[in-house]
Amino acid sequence: MKPSLRIAAFIFQGILAVFCSVVLTYPAHGQDSRVSFDVSGSIDWIRGELNAEASFDLIQAGIRLPSGRFMGEETLNDSYTRLLRPSLLSIKVDSTSTIKDLVDRGELSLLEVDTLSREAGKIPPSLSPNLSRMIGRYTVLMEKISSSLVRHRRAIEPGRPLLPVQAAEHTGIIIIANEELPIHGRHTQALAEPCLFPRIWDTNMNLVYERNMTEPGIPMVRYVAQESIFRPTPSGLDGELAALLGSNPLRILAREVFGVNPTDPVIDRNDALQILSTENNRRLLREGRVALVLSEGMLR
Repeated sequence: MKPSLRIAAFIFQGILAVFCSVVLTYPAHGQDSRVSFDVSGSIDWIRGELNAEASFDLIQAGIRLPSGRFMGEETLNDSYTRLLRPSLLSIKVDSTSTIKDLVDRGELSLLEVDTLSREAGKIPPSLSPNLSRMIGRYTVLMEKISSSLVRHRRAIEPGRPLLPVQAAEHTGIIIIANEELPIHGRHTQALAEPCLFPRIWDTNMNLVYERNMTEPGIPMVRYVAQESIFRPTPSGLDGELAALLGSNPLRILAREVFGVNPTDPVIDRNDALQILSTENNRRLLREGRVALVLSEGMLR
């Protein structure tokens, strides 16, 4: 990769890992003045969490301590759903769309987005060490976000090969895509990016796995770092991952990535046949027993 492209990729990774801090202005609780909030957020795809922090200057908002502490807390509590909205809207749904794109197309409403904010885990607002700012911290589970976007009621069957191959029965599927890979259809390479619903393709560009092949209510994939699949355990996996993928997972090296945003791993056709040729291995797709190993810099 050319040096200029590497620099651009590094900058882009930083943007992915941490949402840019933004300033949003809303009416202050019980006052005529307006409050400028500083909002920042980040996604930990390994833990499956969107974490955000919102704060504002108490003096600028006309709030005096100690009597105004309750007003400061209420100001945050009244505003946090709108404050989390930009972070939620920026989440990649798949290789072509963010949540904002879904809203723009009428596939999701802002009311539904704000409902996700209201369901966030909240740490009670607290004061900064110098007592000048009121700070709120919030966590939205990625699983709740993806569940809100699932519309099917029953998993569809993945395509069965006309000529099945002899395949061992596995307990899970691991696709390793943590290095730069060629982007299918382009003359460049990139690190695979995380999203809520990645598709898996084979090298003939047959669709192997997509969101509708998973039973509703079950996360489609689990994102993990490389260290999680090389543990000194019988399965080679850490404990939590072993519970999902079992003692005999099928390990596959991705050959390419695909998509407007390179979120979709492309696996060898022979590896795809190992998955699709037996009922047991197809069941792993329905049950979401799939892990994607990406670069840790993309996941945190």
